Amino acid sequence: MSTHTSPKAVFERRESEARSYCRGFDTVFTSASGAEMTDVDGRTYIDFLAGCSSLNYGHNDPDMKAALLEHISNDGIAHGLDMMSDTKAQFLETFEKLILEPRGMDHKIMMTGPTGTNAVESALKLARKVTGRRDIIAFTNGFHGMTMGALAATGNAGKRGGAGGVSLPDVNRMPYEGAFGDDVDTIAQMEMMLDNPSSGVEAPAAFLVELVQGEGGLNAASKEWVERLGRLAKKHGTLLIVDDIQAGIGRAGSFFSFDDMDVEPDMIPLAKSLSGFGLPFAALLIRRDLDIWKPAEHNGTFRGNTHAFVTARVALEKFWSDDTFKNEIAEKAKILETRLQRIADMVPGARLKGRGMMRGVDVGSGELAEQICGEAFRNGLIIETSGSFDEVVKVLAPLTIPVELFEKGLDILEKAASTCVEGHNIAAE
Repeated sequence: MSTHTSPKAVFERRESEARSYCRGFDTVFTSASGAEMTDVDGRTYIDFLAGCSSLNYGHNDPDMKAALLEHISNDGIAHGLDMMSDTKAQFLETFEKLILEPRGMDHKIMMTGPTGTNAVESALKLARKVTGRRDIIAFTNGFHGMTMGALAATGNAGKRGGAGGVSLPDVNRMPYEGAFGDDVDTIAQMEMMLDNPSSGVEAPAAFLVELVQGEGGLNAASKEWVERLGRLAKKHGTLLIVDDIQAGIGRAGSFFSFDDMDVEPDMIPLAKSLSGFGLPFAALLIRRDLDIWKPAEHNGTFRGNTHAFVTARVALEKFWSDDTFKNEIAEKAKILETRLQRIADMVPGARLKGRGMMRGVDVGSGELAEQICGEAFRNGLIIETSGSFDEVVKVLAPLTIPVELFEKGLDILEKAASTCVEGHNIAAE
């Protein structure tokens, strides 16, 4: 008698109820290459999720893979705490040469724990240490991580509820650009609050902000708003922390989401696609004069993933040695905008959100957005929603996706939207 069971059974039997993405993508994946994933039944899906922007260069880039396999086969360091190693030196030198120096940035690089929330926690701790102030100003719809400090700065009620009702203190929330409509100047509101000694809002240690809000619905701050926020921070002796964990590494159009803006963040948390290969790796860029840490004052067993140093260096050399990749992103962003506008035109009141290759359509209903993503998955496309009510259909295709495959995925998405909009309208009637 056969004892074979479905490979999905063990997940239901043993994996925590905290699992989430697998609930929307009900299959067992076995392999992936470029912008495609294949499941246990041999079916291939186009990936418009890309590890939630952890795979900006796609799955299993051949050059990164070859370098990593060579490193492992030569008994290269696998784990070294924060010791000096040849692979770390090569990564730092490459990052310095290709990313920092061309931008005139003199930031130090702090290796934090391996995830984005670790980099955010480090930034919040250092901002408070440098300024001697407690409060952080975060923004409506912001998402910064799931550990307690970063969670305190995260707006989503569902995520905060996971803390079980414990206090999440020392963060004030201010309205992001457009939070009260396009005709409300939220920078002026913040300035009024901070300038008024009786407002009850004291000058904070830092502003913590995403320039494109990934989980919050792809709200994209304008150049003018960001630059005014930078000036407001300087006026009040407040540090500016730009969380580029999801919007950085090319996702919003260039390596940093602020590259075309006249602003210099004091600290920049990076993670997700920093490793280039989907390996856990996070770091905090710190303005040199702010690096007042004492040795081991902020530490961790996994400060820097040595394998990720290898792949991250290759990613920088391959994609950021000149403007070729940046220009390719811009061309694909034009395609994406055109195709998403066609979907928006199907839904009364729908609108495009985001910028670069971090775009989506607000269809006005979480139910409709979920239906569209579900229908797309049934037809071979992996894609998710975002926003306060999951109302935004969010495209995070690998930046390296071939144009023909990109168009094919967008065809699936457009057809799914058409099918679901028609059914939604019938149901509404």
